[in-house]
Amino acid sequence: MGTQPRRKSNKPPLNPNWANLLKTLPSHGSKPSKQSDDTEESKTRILGKRKERSDSQISVNPLTPVNDDFSVTDAIAMDCEMVGVGQGNKSALGRATLVNQWGNVIYDEFVRPIERVVDFRTQISGIRPQDLRKAKDFRTVQNKVAELTKGRILVGHALRNDLKALLLSHPKKDVRDTSEYPPFLREGSSRALRHLAAEFLNVEIQNGEHCPVQDARAAMVLYQKNKKIWEKLAKDQIRLKEKQNKRRPKKKRKLGDDLNAGPAPTSL
Repeated sequence: MGTQPRRKSNKPPLNPNWANLLKTLPSHGSKPSKQSDDTEESKTRILGKRKERSDSQISVNPLTPVNDDFSVTDAIAMDCEMVGVGQGNKSALGRATLVNQWGNVIYDEFVRPIERVVDFRTQISGIRPQDLRKAKDFRTVQNKVAELTKGRILVGHALRNDLKALLLSHPKKDVRDTSEYPPFLREGSSRALRHLAAEFLNVEIQNGEHCPVQDARAAMVLYQKNKKIWEKLAKDQIRLKEKQNKRRPKKKRKLGDDLNAGPAPTSL
């Protein structure tokens, strides 16, 4: 087969002088390609998302509960607020608050003290006269707190004050007190909860009236963040105490003690 002849173009040939002139002219004013625009736009969008993500992370309050689980967990944080009775310098329970390990409130009640309140200490306690008009009586709150905390890890700050106001005790081995945890001490002395929250949680609390819910949550978050080391330390202390108790020599009974004791009393 023979080759087909090339089709002749109907376009007139470009003048040689005009072609040379076009070659010497710079190509100014050329529009950027669409791909370049899309790339810049995508970069801006990505940077914007990163900025939004970082801003949202900074604004998250560590004391905000992470879920809506209101169950009674193995660890419970407690905080109480006091009012003044007697001459005003004697403290009595005015409010008791418990939160679970997630920071959700499982108990929060104002308390009507047995003695007459002479100082509500509102600037610190946040308690006002109207709060105690329909408050629970002391015994009811005491029994409920004892029920909820029994057999559980009790977390808080200076818990000895709260337990004293409640007229309750708690096994030392189950107490996790942020005012006594060695890494939180400064030169062997305890520090205020607000200082611990500011340093370790980067959050401000107790600016003015205290909120027992917020304080209990702060103590719980401090415990959760240090739980692994804290629990190991607690177990080591228990083992050490058990060893010390075993090493204590038992008092030996002297010969003749039974004879000197005389006859046993008889019941009527």
